[in-house]
Order: sequence, then structure tokens, then C-alpha cells
Amino acid sequence: FGAGAVIAFYTSASDRQVQSMAYSLDNGKTFKKYARNPILTSTQRDFRDPKVIWHEDTKKWIMVLAVGQEMEIYSSADLKNWTLESKFGEGQGAHGGVWECPDLLELPVEGTELKKWVLVCNLNPGGPFGGSATQYFVGTFDGKKFVNESPAVTKWMDWGKDHYATVTWSDAPDNRRIAIAWMSNWQYANDVPTSQYRSPNSIPRDLSLFAIDGGIYLQSAPSPELLKLRGVSKKRSFKVNGTRIVKDLIPNNEGAYEIELSLKNQQAEIIGFRLYNDKGEEVDMQYDMKEKKFSMDRRKSGEVNFNENFPMLTWTAIEEDKDEMKLRLFVDRSSVEAFGDGGRFAMTNQVFPSEPYNHISFYSKGGAYKVDSFVVYKLKK
Repeated sequence: FGAGAVIAFYTSASDRQVQSMAYSLDNGKTFKKYARNPILTSTQRDFRDPKVIWHEDTKKWIMVLAVGQEMEIYSSADLKNWTLESKFGEGQGAHGGVWECPDLLELPVEGTELKKWVLVCNLNPGGPFGGSATQYFVGTFDGKKFVNESPAVTKWMDWGKDHYATVTWSDAPDNRRIAIAWMSNWQYANDVPTSQYRSPNSIPRDLSLFAIDGGIYLQSAPSPELLKLRGVSKKRSFKVNGTRIVKDLIPNNEGAYEIELSLKNQQAEIIGFRLYNDKGEEVDMQYDMKEKKFSMDRRKSGEVNFNENFPMLTWTAIEEDKDEMKLRLFVDRSSVEAFGDGGRFAMTNQVFPSEPYNHISFYSKGGAYKVDSFVVYKLKK
């Protein structure tokens, strides 16, 4: 199409789904559809969501497509003519529903010189708490075939109820991989008590890999640019043995703030904290040190009765023998996003309180714990 052309790939849908291409010769201001569309067709009903990357080792373009409950991998030298190289998915991961929105990326393994390939796969339904979710696979990719190195394990990018249709950007500065998801779930996406829109995007997350217990997992850390949103703050530290209430988290609370917590256990079995407002609406979070779990309970978070699948407690496993925890919470008017230990776990949940949560109650059971650092930042618009 000429030097500097911008190529867009998209799924066309009528009685079936096919892959099409358009090109721009004015840096993306206007696009013209390719005259020989479609470039790929299938007999499968669900055939969509092209993700195209450049594979340096084979000097070819790679397209990953979601097809039913598997991924198909194609290659091309010219972006116009595509060859099916392999299929991935049978016997791998979760299969509760259709696979969607694939992504294929190479990431460094923290603390090593290694890199691994990650295949991202969104599915609906079949998530860990019902409905939509994002799973991923870690392994190798040679330009033709992706091989999952741990086929017996299903891995989830986020352990909340509202993290779906995750996409990443190629060629971001400093080789960063930044992901954003749609913060909702098809079990109730059309029923949420909002007008004009049907749920926001998640905050951007920088992706990397880390090794633990013989496996390699995805780490989702809040992108560092979010630090620029921090406004005035106040740091506190205290011991919790029973209950400790902090009233009025920030002045003029409009609902958007970040909480940064550093915790040290002192024989507590439960390390808990509850965000709440004057209407009695609350989001309860806790580390269960005996069960080795972190959980978020939104069953009393505000308006929850618009769909039977919305009231929910979500949870994820935490590392064994860990008595020091760091947690960042991004709270907005209709969401809570939790990131544990630099993003080793992430948990994203919508909430619909009638007014912002402006108080927090820390509590312990079976012992005490120390809040080494508790900081609340008002987030700038």
C-alpha cells in the first residue's frame, strides 16, 4: 500500500464472521477497505478478534484468531495472503464458553535473563466466579506453534468478577507491555444501574512474568503514569488488635482515590479492612492467613439487586509463609481494583454505592497486625 501506510484488521459480520483489512495513507485519518476482502474465512460460527504482531525471528506477520473454543495462528509475508500454521486450545485451560480477544506477546521473567511467550485468551462464560474472565498461557512460540508449558494449570489474569476483553499495545516505549480490560461481566453487563455507558475500562497495567513454586505467572502492576494522578496525602501507621477506625479518608471525597497499604502480621488469623460510607454500604477485604487467601466482598457494597449474579465474594490464593503484604487499592465511583505485592495478584470488581466510601475500619481476628504504612491519595481528574 506504500510507505507509511497504516493497516487495520477487523472482523466483518453478517450471516457469518470473516476477517477484513483496511488501509490508511494519511496516518490513520481516513481508511479505505481492501478491494479483495475478506482476507480470511471459516466454516466456524465464532471466528473473530484478529491480533496481528511482527515475529522477528521468522520475519513474518502473525495473526491470532479466536475460533470457537480455540485459537488459530496464521502467518503472512505481505499482510494480504495468510497461511494457517497451527491451532491451540484443545485440552488447555478453561472451556466454559466461547474464546475471544486473543493476544500473543513476549515478556521478561522477573529477576532472570529469560523471556517467555504469553497467549492471552478471554472467555465467556467460564470465569473463576462465573461469566466473563481473562485466562492466559505461558510457554514458547516459534513463529508457527504456541506450546503451553503448564497444561495442567488454568491461569487467570485477574481474580475479580469484572475483568474482560483484555488488550495490550505493541511497541510501547521501553518495550513495555500495557494492558487494559473492560470492567464488566456479560452475566449482568446490560443490567448495571448506570445510564449512557455500560462500565468503564480498568486502569492500565504493566505486564511482566515472575517465577514461583516451579511455575511462571503473569504480574499486572498499575502503570507508573498513574503516580501522576496522586494528590495530597497523609501517612499513618498503627497497630490493629481488634478494631481501628479511620474516619473521613479524604476531604471533599468525590469517590476517586488510591490507598497504599504496607502490613506486617503479628499472629493474626484474619487481617481485614472495610471501606464504608454513612449509608452502611461497604466493601470488605481480608487476608485469611490460615487459608492463605485474599478476598473482596461486595455483597453489601450498594446497589446489588439488579442481577442475581452481581452480589459476590471473590478471592485468590496468596503466597505461603508470607507475613508482610503490600496492597494498592484504586477506588472510583463504581469500582475497586486491588493489586497485591506489585501486581502478583489483581482483583477488579464493580460497585454501585449511593455515595463514596469515605471511612475505613481495620480489624483483626485471632491476633494482631501492624499497619506499617497507610496512605490515601486523592486522585486528580
